[in-house]
Amino acid sequence: MADAFATITQRRMTGGLRIDGLDGKNIHIDPGPGALVRTYQFGLNPLKLDAVLVSHSHTDHYSDAEVLIEAMTRGMTRRKGSLMGSKSVIEGYKQFGPCISKYHLSKPDVSVLNPDKTAKLDNIKIKGTKTVHGDPTAVGFNLKTKDFSISYTSDTEYFEGLYKYHEGADVLVASVIRPKNERIRGHMCTEDFITLVNEVSPKFAIMTHLGMKMLMNDAKGEANIVKEKTGVNTVAAFDGMKINLSNFVSRQKTLYE
Repeated sequence: MADAFATITQRRMTGGLRIDGLDGKNIHIDPGPGALVRTYQFGLNPLKLDAVLVSHSHTDHYSDAEVLIEAMTRGMTRRKGSLMGSKSVIEGYKQFGPCISKYHLSKPDVSVLNPDKTAKLDNIKIKGTKTVHGDPTAVGFNLKTKDFSISYTSDTEYFEGLYKYHEGADVLVASVIRPKNERIRGHMCTEDFITLVNEVSPKFAIMTHLGMKMLMNDAKGEANIVKEKTGVNTVAAFDGMKINLSNFVSRQKTLYE
């Protein structure tokens, strides 16, 4: 995923991320522009989705959500799958959203997630996590099974106590838009992520939603700095990145970025 300028220029693909095989479920998170096309490009099947998760009402996170809902529900012919998202995405909040039409809300199970509110996808617990972002209802997601947890910060600036929402995560995925200590409102920079990784102590960390400055200033090098300062294996996401998570769970899970 990428910031607004990277989205407009498509300097970085904006299809979001997909988790396949998590306790037998396939989940697409934050399907921005091109999510459907990229799904097919990287050999995945949108008809096999079990859930669509949308963190907030900014276009680069939700624009392909409705078409993925149509795929998940077999062209809106079946009551199937789950849709989980922030209040702005599902219901609308002030000038934000709603982002999903009443028609597309009619087939999946729908859950509005607030910080610390938990919904279930069979045996997977999905908890909303707090953010500080332009959309005041925006959430991240913590997905937890019996023996594995993956946490996604979505877009947020660093704040005291952020780590509490992601504690226990085996894999931490975070939007890190700027390099070094170049902070902007509503987003994290590399220095913020170093602090968060040290606090959460995941087994593996992924930097995504990389902004133009990050992309032009050696994102891989920034990830290496995080690794050096935290001791946690850290990577910067790239288009089409596929990570096998079998090192962190008892059976194979796969995350696509």
